[in-house]
Amino acid sequence: MRLLLATTILVCVVSGAVSGQQAPAKAKPRTFSVEVFQVVGLPLNVQDAVVVEKDGGYLLRCRLANESASEIVGFRYSLTILDPVLGARLLANRTEGFGLDAYGSKKLTFVNPIKFKHKDGDRLILMLEQVLSPESIWEVVRAKDALDSYVKGDYSVQPTVMRVPNQVDVPPQIRVIN
Repeated sequence: MRLLLATTILVCVVSGAVSGQQAPAKAKPRTFSVEVFQVVGLPLNVQDAVVVEKDGGYLLRCRLANESASEIVGFRYSLTILDPVLGARLLANRTEGFGLDAYGSKKLTFVNPIKFKHKDGDRLILMLEQVLSPESIWEVVRAKDALDSYVKGDYSVQPTVMRVPNQVDVPPQIRVIN
């Protein structure tokens, strides 16, 4: 009888110790996919865009591919939410800086949180408005009008892209005076 009682106590202690060593399961952060309105003519391609919940806000994470012979140093984007009841509203219009080599790609998470409440049926739409390199700036002409048309379901409106020299970020030219 004592042996049975001792064995039962030993089994309870061991099973309690083993279950106590298991780490609690971490809650996986919520992620929501983001539609990307690709603009033909920009040297930057955005893929796999999602927003990831972090500390009461959401962070934009995406894969970027540089399709130009220049390094890309940043971009400006608009993120819009389309609510089936309330319609479209702008969530963020931001400029982000980074370094992306010519013809390179990388996955980035931008650290500026975006605050909003996501409901079932909401769509998130991302559009690049400007891409920056040390030599050039690619600007989407009438970006807001094109994004408004896209959100309303008119996919026929394709914005044009204007490329201008970047006279702010261009490295200084070395001049030799004779």
